[in-house]
Formats: sequence, C-alpha cells, structure tokens
Amino acid sequence: MSRPSRAQRAAPLPSTDLDQLRHRVRALAENRPAIYRMTDALGRVIYVGKAKRLRTRLLTYFRAEYPDDKAARILYAASDIAWDYVPSEFAAYLGELRLIRKFRPHFNHRGNVTRRSVLIKISDDLAPRVYAGATVAKGDACCYGPFRSLGRTLEAVRTLNDLLGLRDCTLEMPALFAGQADLFDQPRQAGCLRHEFGFCTGPCAGFVTQLDYRRRVDTAMAFLEGRTIQPIDRVVTAMQAAAAEARFEVAARWREKFEQLEWLLAATSRARSARDLLTFVYRDPGEFGDDRVYLVRQGVVRSSFPYPSTPIEREAFRAVVAEEAATPAPPSGPLPLESLDEILLLMSWFRAHPEALRRTTSYDEWAA
Repeated sequence: MSRPSRAQRAAPLPSTDLDQLRHRVRALAENRPAIYRMTDALGRVIYVGKAKRLRTRLLTYFRAEYPDDKAARILYAASDIAWDYVPSEFAAYLGELRLIRKFRPHFNHRGNVTRRSVLIKISDDLAPRVYAGATVAKGDACCYGPFRSLGRTLEAVRTLNDLLGLRDCTLEMPALFAGQADLFDQPRQAGCLRHEFGFCTGPCAGFVTQLDYRRRVDTAMAFLEGRTIQPIDRVVTAMQAAAAEARFEVAARWREKFEQLEWLLAATSRARSARDLLTFVYRDPGEFGDDRVYLVRQGVVRSSFPYPSTPIEREAFRAVVAEEAATPAPPSGPLPLESLDEILLLMSWFRAHPEALRRTTSYDEWAA
C-alpha cells in the first residue's frame, strides 16, 4: 500500500460535505448579529465566533484557502455549524466570550494568540515574582491593570523590584530561604548578579527568610493597590541625601526612579478608577428593536433583561437594580481573574464606542 503524497497530507478531506453545509448556511443564516459554534463529528465545540452579519461572516469560511487560512482549517475540522441570534453586536461580543469560557474550544485557545492590555502580575509560588505581561499565565496568583504602555510598565516594575529586593528570574529557579541550612551542602551563591548589586535579596540561595521576602511582596501589592507609598518614600530620601552631598548624577538617577514609580502609582489609580466607573445600567439597542438592559458593576455584567417598556416591567426592574445596589461592592484590590476577560472586553467596548456611554444611567437614577 503506497503512502500518501505530501500534497495529500497537506490537504486532507474535510470532515463533512462542505457544499451541503454551504447550501444550508445560504438558505438558513440571516444577516443579523449572532454567536456561532462549530462542532466536530463527536459534537464537541471546536470553535466559537461572533458576527454582526452572520450569513456574510459564515460564507467567508468557505472562500478561505486550506491550509494557509485559519478559517479553512477550522472549517475542515468541523462537522456542523450552529448559531444563535442575539439582539446586537455588544450581545454577540459578550456571548462569544462566555461560550469560550464555558467550552474552551480548541481553536479559540490554541489557535488564537491575542494580545491583551498590559498587566502587572504576581506569581503563585514560594518566592513570588512581580512582573509585567500581556496574558495571564497558569501560575499567576493575581494581577493589576490594565496599562497602556508596555515599556513604561516594564521600567516601573523593574524599579519596584530593585527597591524591594524581589527576584526577576524564571519560575524554574528554586527558592531556598534562610533557616534551611540543611539544604546547603556547599557555599551559597546567588543565581545572578542582582544580589551582588543589592537589587535582590537572594531567595534562590538562602539570603533572606521566607517571612521577610513575603513582607516585601506584600509591600509591592500594597503599592499597586494604592495603600502605601513606601517605595517612593525611600527614593525621595535617597534623592534628597544625594543632592545634599552634591552628588548630582546619583540624585538624577534617583529622580528617574521617582518618576517611574510616580507614573506607576498614577497608572494603577487610573486603572482602578476606570474599572469603578464601569458601574451602571446600560441600555443596548437591538438591531430589530429588541433593546436590552445590562446591570454592569466594576466592569462585570451581573445580569441582563429585555428593556422594561411598561410601568409594571419598570417597577420590577427597579427592584432588581435596588437589590444589586444594596449588595456590598467588592473590595478594591487585584483584578478578579475569573472575570478578567469580561472586564477587559467592557473597557475595550466603551473605549471604542463612546456614544454607548450616553445610554448608561446610574443605579441611583433607576432606584429613585
């Protein structure tokens, strides 16, 4: 039996009759907002997508070239396409996000590498790292942000780490704290020069206790949450001392560190305010008059309903709003990892659609 040629291996047969599937899409799909799901032969969801005009969007898959286009690769792996119409583009964005979170489809998570806003993250290990990145990794315990500038965020985080003596090495570097002397069978040596320069406390070689290191991480978190300005106080003291001794080059370097931390303090404050401002009732107009209202709190949609148009409906909705308003607000702190995607989505939506903010009202207005 002969082996298949390279061309045959590169272009396998699709898992379904594409002509028949295309005919069904042309006959049944309407050009209106929708969320669609592509499933394999076992009924597993392999891709979730959104569309402002469903029929137009789905037909683009059949014009894609295999294997170069991702759309064609998804279509070749799919056995069926199902969809649900939604009132608006906003509903499509939100519904797609929630279905991806529910099904975790292969092509959404492994085939899509999307860039997020910049985040500052705290790793979850014995000697946590404070570092910046565009995505949340599996080993991250919490995160802050989002921030606009990756470069400025990286500089500020580096300064914060240097001042507090926090490590910036890889997670594979083991942590060996002071008091674990029986673990050392040879002279201790830090894994990098940052310890020699006084920028790291050396948790990789037992130069710091676990309690002391944890306190330093807690200080970094308190700074990112606006509960302390201790790192800035240290910079100001050192800058003033250098200036008093006429060491102006040293004072200038401390001045740079001050500006970086000042920027970070303001940026984290803006990020918290931006999230807090995403607390309102949002009326989203439907494509066919099927408007909906969304109760949004700190960037998370808590519930949604058809827009109340009668006195009885408005009274019932007013009670729902009052109940939500009476619920204590979550404490200010790290972004909730379970809702991070939704918070970033809403921030992005209202930034890209400022006119949508004119259709928002406060909880108090509805409760009045």
